[in-house]
Amino acid sequence: MIPEPALSGQGFFMNIDYGSQCGAKTCGGEDWISLFDGKTLNGWKPSENVKSWSVKDGMLTADGGRSHLFYAGSVNNADFANFAFKADVMTMPGANSGLYFHTKYQESNWPGQGFEAQINNTYKSDPRKTASLYSIQDVHVAPVEDNKWFTEHIIVNGKRVIIKVNGVTLVDYTEPADARRKLSHGTFALQCHDPKSKVYFKNIMVKPLP
Repeated sequence: MIPEPALSGQGFFMNIDYGSQCGAKTCGGEDWISLFDGKTLNGWKPSENVKSWSVKDGMLTADGGRSHLFYAGSVNNADFANFAFKADVMTMPGANSGLYFHTKYQESNWPGQGFEAQINNTYKSDPRKTASLYSIQDVHVAPVEDNKWFTEHIIVNGKRVIIKVNGVTLVDYTEPADARRKLSHGTFALQCHDPKSKVYFKNIMVKPLP
């Protein structure tokens, strides 16, 4: 387990690895909280094209027209500022998707609030690949392959965002004072990008941080 690189002024967060080697339920003696029961969409609210989302065999599937699935359950009143979040993801060839945080529900279009951790291994129309903090700190080489499960892990604490894939840190961003988009708080959302972007999710979990 390799500690995260130290950043001045970040306090205790500097040297803690929040779960790169953790099991599905516990991390450092503390419980992760599941946001998806593996059977239903309870606690989640889809936007346009509701039928783009389905649940089968413990997996949540995004398959259809553009839609975003927002967490609207009871954990932390669906409002997170500092947190560790992770999900197991599998993309089909040519798929595009994303994990949004600090966002809020909207009925249609792309989410106008918050940030996106990109999911894209072979979608050709967008050079931003899996683990990109979209349009802020981008990854240009896909770290994983289609048709294989991987874990995408987002950690937000104060002004710092870390995004990992399979335990490897690919983005480590500290918000500058002049950032046009500010880290704040909000809920999570999963993206169904388009009818040709089929993506599976499971083991969707969060750990609120102080």
